[in-house]
Amino acid sequence: MKLLEFLKRERKKSAPVAKERLQIIVAHQRNQRGQPDYMPKLERELVEVIRRYVDIDDDAVQISMDSEDSCSVLELNVTLPKT
Repeated sequence: MKLLEFLKRERKKSAPVAKERLQIIVAHQRNQRGQPDYMPKLERELVEVIRRYVDIDDDAVQISMDSEDSCSVLELNVTLPKT
């Protein structure tokens, strides 16, 4: 999804958004158990970089790492404030 499409999309009701965020948090906590040692530092540094451009909360960035066969996927979710 392109950034412009993301910004133009219709806003969801608060209950489904809250449910989706809770699912992300639960998935994130499950993934933290087997994550590499550098993940907390990576998350802090990403928040610092994003804050150079947008004012966000500490919990606005969710990072997860999934491994399949010989490939690892780093997923980054950033909740941007309403403008």
